[in-house]
Amino acid sequence: MYQAIVFLPLLGCLIAGLFGRLIGPRPSEVVTTTFLFISMALSWIAFVQVGLLHHDERVLLTTWMSSGDLKVDWSLRIDTLTVVMLVVVTTISAFVHLYSIGYMADDPHRPRFFSYLSLFTFAMLMLVTSDNLVQLFFGWEGVGLMSYLLIGFWYLKPEANAAAIKAFIVNRIGDFGFALGIFAVYMMTGSVVLDIVFAQAPALLGKTINFFGWQADALTLICLLLFMGAMGKSAQFLLHTWLPDAMEGPTPVSALIHAATMVTAGVFMVARLSPLFELSPTAAGFVTLVGATTAFFAATVGLVQNDIKRIVAYSTCSQLGYMFVAMGVGAYSVGMWHLFTHAFFKALLFLGSGSVIIAMHHEQDIRHMGGLRRKIPFTYWTMVVGTLALTGFPFTAGFYSKDAIIEAAYAGTNPFALYAFILTVTAALLTSFYSWRLIFKTFHGEPHDRHHYDAARESPYVILVPLVFLAAGSIIAGWPFKELFAGEAVGEFFRDSLKFADGNHILDAMHHVPWPIVMLPTLMMAIGFLIAWLFYIRNPRIPEALARQHDALYRFLLNKWYFDELYELVFVRSTKWLGRLLWKGGDGWLIDGFGPDGVSARVLDVTRNVVRLQTGYLYHYAFAMLIGAAALITWFMFAGGH
Repeated sequence: MYQAIVFLPLLGCLIAGLFGRLIGPRPSEVVTTTFLFISMALSWIAFVQVGLLHHDERVLLTTWMSSGDLKVDWSLRIDTLTVVMLVVVTTISAFVHLYSIGYMADDPHRPRFFSYLSLFTFAMLMLVTSDNLVQLFFGWEGVGLMSYLLIGFWYLKPEANAAAIKAFIVNRIGDFGFALGIFAVYMMTGSVVLDIVFAQAPALLGKTINFFGWQADALTLICLLLFMGAMGKSAQFLLHTWLPDAMEGPTPVSALIHAATMVTAGVFMVARLSPLFELSPTAAGFVTLVGATTAFFAATVGLVQNDIKRIVAYSTCSQLGYMFVAMGVGAYSVGMWHLFTHAFFKALLFLGSGSVIIAMHHEQDIRHMGGLRRKIPFTYWTMVVGTLALTGFPFTAGFYSKDAIIEAAYAGTNPFALYAFILTVTAALLTSFYSWRLIFKTFHGEPHDRHHYDAARESPYVILVPLVFLAAGSIIAGWPFKELFAGEAVGEFFRDSLKFADGNHILDAMHHVPWPIVMLPTLMMAIGFLIAWLFYIRNPRIPEALARQHDALYRFLLNKWYFDELYELVFVRSTKWLGRLLWKGGDGWLIDGFGPDGVSARVLDVTRNVVRLQTGYLYHYAFAMLIGAAALITWFMFAGGH
């Protein structure tokens, strides 16, 4: 069963990719989508068998590589943490495949698109089922490659190509640290197999690594390097710049990669390596710091964005920050719960945004929308459900998981827990504001583009059906799973797949926080809604006046804290300058000028000029002989006599 879950998407990829032109677009869509739904059904069965019935397994596929002491098996690690991710990845991917049948109906390259989607899903499944760090890195790089291909799928658009390259390069920065972390793990433990590494981790306490002359604590350095990879893959502060630009890809790509699957790989990795992070309070504190900063930063930027997909993208970035806050304070199961619930309502918001974009003939600027609830009421209500879940409206999925993170931050004991609590509460207010801003400007008020508004129609059923299921998940993924992820059943449910140190009592402490703290996120949600209603329904002139009065702040947020401009100045321009210097000066002038190419060029120049002397005319040769004879006689007259 587990082999089928993992390899059915790969089989679908091969069929669509190799035989798509032969069998045609529709069979490619049907085959890949069918395989994903089968994989999804098997994943839910595995969730019951492993999570509830405690049937953990290790499935050995083959020996992958063996070199000296390094032996790496290709095997599937099936435990509770794995099956939670299997459910998330396959469920979202299956409905994204179904949705894409309608969204990509007019694209001539549908077999290639569906092949890429299925191959991405396979890479993600390899990542979450990995039993060693090398296999995890294989899946890690696989999803990075497929992200590049899917973001740049419409490669005739320069913006799509630029976004794909940006995503690839920024992720390579994080992945460089991740690779160094894996090397350090092998150097200190002699293995990359997770169980062996976890067993030897306590012995690393007090040991150091010479890192560029700095005697660094081994566990802290290892965790920070590994987390550097998570920062890139999960678009955390400083390595976040690729995520909003990735919206240049097709909307189903945004939903699959940047809402529910690839960007959560970093969160999963920290949870999987919890036995290491539990032994390094410094690294855990850094995770908390970065997560809280990201949650606040992305929420502030989302306040003023106008592209409907970029607003949702910054929301994703912010919510990932929440998940890392939970990981940093030691509430790993709570972070995984928010990953689980977030997958449903964020995929719903992305796919709902795609339905809006279709209705508006690919217009994405919410300033050009308005009044669409009368034209596309089904899309409107599903997006309202997703917004309620995102903002933490009572009894939705987000209400339970996000509020649990805020309570865990309040109860946390690491040095940045209070910082995280303040910023996540603030981000809750900002999230509510920009989420309802999107709803009000898109669906309420009067239409701003009458031409597109008049032509707007509800999307076909193949698009609407996934919205229904995701809306249902946005509600029921919360309370029914509370005991498993944040209650007394956590220890039994996750068993050995998550490691809580003996002194980690965060799950108990978060249930004893004062009731005003428990109510605070809901209060922030209500305040954010009221401000958005006042600004965009009651008196729409207020935000315009505020933007004029605080122009510097408005531009600061609109330009995303000027990180792109800063990186352009510090890194991009200097790198281009160095590359141009090495190209023109090093390769062109020095190597080509004085190297083998330069010598051969000079020989050609000389021979070309000498050849010109060979004209073939007799009088030219007679004249040359006469000049030579005159020169010889002159030499004998003035020098030969002596």
